[in-house]
Amino acid sequence: MKRVLIALALSAPLFAAAADEAAPAAAAKDAFTQGDAGAGATKATACFACHGPGGNGAINADWPKLAGQHSSYIAGELADFKAGKRKNPVMLGQAAALSEDDMKNLGAYFAAQKPVPGVASKDAVAVAQKLYRAGDAARGLPACAACHGPSGAGNAAGQFPRIGGQNSSYAAAQLKSYKAGERGAAGKGQMMAAIAGKLSDQEIQALASYISGLQ
Repeated sequence: MKRVLIALALSAPLFAAAADEAAPAAAAKDAFTQGDAGAGATKATACFACHGPGGNGAINADWPKLAGQHSSYIAGELADFKAGKRKNPVMLGQAAALSEDDMKNLGAYFAAQKPVPGVASKDAVAVAQKLYRAGDAARGLPACAACHGPSGAGNAAGQFPRIGGQNSSYAAAQLKSYKAGERGAAGKGQMMAAIAGKLSDQEIQALASYISGLQ
C-alpha cells in the first residue's frame, strides 16, 4: 500500500504538467487596445460581406481592406462612425450597436490578419514614387513615407494608419474627400486635408495606385 501511495505521489507532478500542456494558453490581449482577437473574430463575420474574408477587401474596390490595419485606428474609426464624426450611412448603422469593447476586439482581430497587397499601375510610379518617398518641398508637401513608412505599414504608436496594399479606388476616394474638406476636421485629419488640398487629381490617382502595390 505504501508503495502505491509513493508511486502516486511521485507521478502527481507528471499528471499536473501534462494537464498544463493540454490546457490552451490564454489569448494575448492586443498591445494597443487590450482587445481580444478571438472575441473580435465572432463579430467580424458581419464585416466580411463588404470588407472580404479576413478583411482583405475582395468584394468591392471602393470599400477598404482592414487586414493588418492597426487595432487602435480601427477602434477609433468605428467610434467616429458611431458618434457621427465620420459620415457614412452604412457604417453608422453597423457601428451603432457596437460597444467600446466590441470595437477594441474588432480592431485586435483585423490587426492580426495578414494583408494581401494589390498591384500598382506602372504609369503611376513615375508620378507617385517621388511624392511618396520625398514629397515636394517647393509646394510644402511632406513625404507620405514620413508618417506611413517606406512600405506603407504606418505607425501604430503614432496613430498613423497602414495604407500599403489598400484598394486604390478607396484610397483615391479618401484623398479626394480630404481635399474637399469632407474629412479631416480634427486631429491628424487636418494634416491630411492640408496635404490633399495641394495634390492634383492626377497625383491623387497615381498615389492611390502606388500605395496599393506597397508591401
